[in-house]
Amino acid sequence: MTTNSSGPTGADLRRGPFRVGDKVQLTDPRGRMHTVELKPGATFHTHKGYFRHEDLIGRPEGWVVTNTAGVEYLALRPLLSDYVLSMPRGAAVVYPKDAGQIVQMADIYPGAVVVEAGVGSGALTMSLLRAVGDGGTLHSIERRDEFAAVARGNVETFFGGSHPAWHLHSGDFADVVVRIAEPGTVDRVVLDMLAPWENLDATATVLAPGGVFLAYVATATQLSRLAEDLRADGRFAEPVAWESMVRGWHLEGLAVRPQHRMIGHTGFLLTSRRLADGVVPPERKRRPAKGSYPTDAAENAGEWNEEDLGERPVSEKKLRKVVRSFAETDALPAPDA
Repeated sequence: MTTNSSGPTGADLRRGPFRVGDKVQLTDPRGRMHTVELKPGATFHTHKGYFRHEDLIGRPEGWVVTNTAGVEYLALRPLLSDYVLSMPRGAAVVYPKDAGQIVQMADIYPGAVVVEAGVGSGALTMSLLRAVGDGGTLHSIERRDEFAAVARGNVETFFGGSHPAWHLHSGDFADVVVRIAEPGTVDRVVLDMLAPWENLDATATVLAPGGVFLAYVATATQLSRLAEDLRADGRFAEPVAWESMVRGWHLEGLAVRPQHRMIGHTGFLLTSRRLADGVVPPERKRRPAKGSYPTDAAENAGEWNEEDLGERPVSEKKLRKVVRSFAETDALPAPDA
């Protein structure tokens, strides 16, 4: 976490009694959650009364505070998964269920050298930083300066300052990654972008033999294109793809049943391993079904955009508003060169 010799580290900020500036998650008797930042002299108001922030400052985590109408709130510091789903965002975030899969299936470990692109709002970045630790290195590449600014604000708000393992860069992945990493020195590459197949050459250049390549894509069309381009490249092992879905359960006495709503499809994950230079991958033995490969490749031509994939593009007005909210708190130093 933060390594500032004159103040507490990020780990320290997650322990001990509540302090001024802490983010606190309040849960009411009906299970509704509110996130507030503790400030001296401030109050938390609803239509059912209020309480003073001083009633929590100095109290241990897990404290129950009662407002003027007798409503009780359980106070806890938000978990990373809570923070990700409630933080300001420009681009869509990688959901916690997918971030957990990425950390595990890409085998992100303490001390690893990891490169990710694009950064979006910084949701996955925080999970990757947690995994590489202070002794690792995470290079995050984002081609849009506005998204990079939002990501920096979110990450530094969560960790209480800059993280010693993090380096944020603006620009196109293919241009930046070969400038910041020597050939064969990166342990893991994680791509969350519209057309990750366009960056396979740069990925293969910096990825160490045996290193893991992981991509997060939204549609089956992207998944198919990426898998075939990985096979055609010849420097990667056979790709593996999957998706995960999460269904919660209602727990009330003997009324134990699945919840009516679930987190279904959010994206596909694909992994592959970098082969040693000069090695020819083993020939695939299975025979594809007739018609699996269209003869007309025109559908793959041209640059992809959000509308092509059925996604709603990010509103420039909304993005400016999010960036402005961080600028007001002086949370936006420029990305690394």
